Amino acid sequence: MLSKSEKETIELGEKIGKKLEKGMCLVLKGDLAGGKTTFTKGIGKALNIKEVINSPTFTILKIYEGNLKLFHIDAYRLEGSDYDLGLDEYLDEGVMVVEWPEYYIDYLPSEYLEITFNYIDDDTREINFIAHGDKYKELC
Repeated sequence: MLSKSEKETIELGEKIGKKLEKGMCLVLKGDLAGGKTTFTKGIGKALNIKEVINSPTFTILKIYEGNLKLFHIDAYRLEGSDYDLGLDEYLDEGVMVVEWPEYYIDYLPSEYLEITFNYIDDDTREINFIAHGDKYKELC
């Protein structure tokens, strides 16, 4: 699908966020400025999170409180790391959104929703969904 604005990307995140349940994991792929954190803002809106959601690039993990806890992970700085941070344990407490999952792929749950953001121009993104597991098919 195409998102033609930041507002549309947030609205899509909100639509998906309303369907999330405790224990779900979303992995967000795409280049810098692809829309991953913008999409996560929409998820936060759906979960009634009042804090400003921004990229956890330097902290690796940010935890937000809402209807469900949102664990927002940026695995970019984990490139080349072979250390399991135990992030899967957070799934018992809420939902997990992982940016740059390719740097933490060996430690992700076996089932998740993969969302890829392709930068088209300053406003437009192509967003693709792949369900890894039956419970994620309806989110697509």
